[in-house]
Amino acid sequence: MTTRTLQHVIPSMPTSDGAGVKLRRSIGAQRGLYLDPFLMLDEFGTDNPGDYIAGFPAHPHRGFETVTYMLDGRMQHRDHLGNVGDLGPGGVQWMTAGRGVIHSEMPLQESGRMRGFQLWINLPAREKMKPAWYRDIPASEIPAHGLPGGGTVKVIAGTTQVGDATVSGPINPPTATLSTDPLYLDLVLPAGAHFEQAIGSMHTAFIYAYEGQVVIGDGAAAKALPTQAAGVLTPGDTVRVTAGPNGARAVLIAGLPIREPIVQYGPFVMNTREEIEQAIRDYNDGTLAKVA
Repeated sequence: MTTRTLQHVIPSMPTSDGAGVKLRRSIGAQRGLYLDPFLMLDEFGTDNPGDYIAGFPAHPHRGFETVTYMLDGRMQHRDHLGNVGDLGPGGVQWMTAGRGVIHSEMPLQESGRMRGFQLWINLPAREKMKPAWYRDIPASEIPAHGLPGGGTVKVIAGTTQVGDATVSGPINPPTATLSTDPLYLDLVLPAGAHFEQAIGSMHTAFIYAYEGQVVIGDGAAAKALPTQAAGVLTPGDTVRVTAGPNGARAVLIAGLPIREPIVQYGPFVMNTREEIEQAIRDYNDGTLAKVA
């Protein structure tokens, strides 16, 4: 077995999106620098309603998937298919835009803390024009398992092994047949606690520490990952994560790379410029989200 270590760090940068929602972007902060198959990771978190109250009014997507994971607060999803989702604390919205979806994500609160993540996952060319798909997953459907050294692991996608227990998330690639075979874990670790996870040797993987600090790897190869930064991992088939002296919270995310050209224009991600131009025409003439 080869243990993954920290290859390089992508600091998160303050920015805004939607109608002015303030957030921090790590992966995708620089256009064209993706982490195949991941296009973007945004962390949003504030107690100031002015930073989020305008939300994300109706907007289109084509060619990829969005995964929204709420830690605190509530948002409501609405889309052209008639889906309405109440995304509350601990809940996840998994949306495959495919050929096209037009949706909004608006706060269901006027005060208090709103915190969470949005991850964009690319789709291979053969799937970019498939019908849109949406699933609203409440916190009650996302398994959280205690770890032997303290802390918990929450499994959003993929599978983890804790002692003799195999824990699978509600988005489980073998049954969902997702081409990128995603793994998405949320870790809560007390000071000095360890967590080890098997990762497919062909997968791209990164860790984002959103509270405290984590050390990735073991022995002489161990390296610390700063808070609010994405740590890209070296190739290997397992990773060891250790919490710093104040404990840590982090997400561990992995997926199979697609290895195809990426052309992005705002909310459209395709393989060629011509396909982007077609997406713009389809949006302008009202056919973006219609079944072909």
